[in-house]
Amino acid sequence: MPHLVLLYTPDLEQEADFKGLTRALADTMLAQRDEAGKQVFPTGGTRVLAYPAQHCAVADGNGDYGFLYANLRMAAGRSAAVHKAVGDALIQVLETHLAPLLERRPVGITLQIDESPGQVYDAKRSSLHPLFNQ
Repeated sequence: MPHLVLLYTPDLEQEADFKGLTRALADTMLAQRDEAGKQVFPTGGTRVLAYPAQHCAVADGNGDYGFLYANLRMAAGRSAAVHKAVGDALIQVLETHLAPLLERRPVGITLQIDESPGQVYDAKRSSLHPLFNQ
C-alpha cells in the first residue's frame, strides 16, 4: 500500500494518455515527503491502477460527459498536513494531464483519500520490496 485506483468513463481512453498519467501519479506519490523529510510511501508498495467503467451513467445523459474518479487508499498514521500535500500534488497532476480534455468537453474529476485504520485482515506477498531495500 498505497494504492491509487482510477475509474473513468471509457470514452476518455480515446482522448487521454492513461499510461503516462498513471506513471506521473506514481512518480508524484514517490516524491512526497513528510515533515521530517522521510519518503511518505514505500517505493515497492506504490501502485496506480486505471480502469474504464464497463457500465456508467453521468449526470442527465444528455451531453458528452466524462468522469474520472481517483481513490487513494493508504495505511493510517500520516498527518493531516501530509494528507493535504499528497492530495494537492495528485489533483495538480490530474488537472495538468487532463487539461486539454477539460477544455474540450465537460469532464468531472474526483480525488478521495482514505485511510485503512480498521483493517481486520491484511495480507501481502511481494517480491518488489527487496528491489528497493525496504
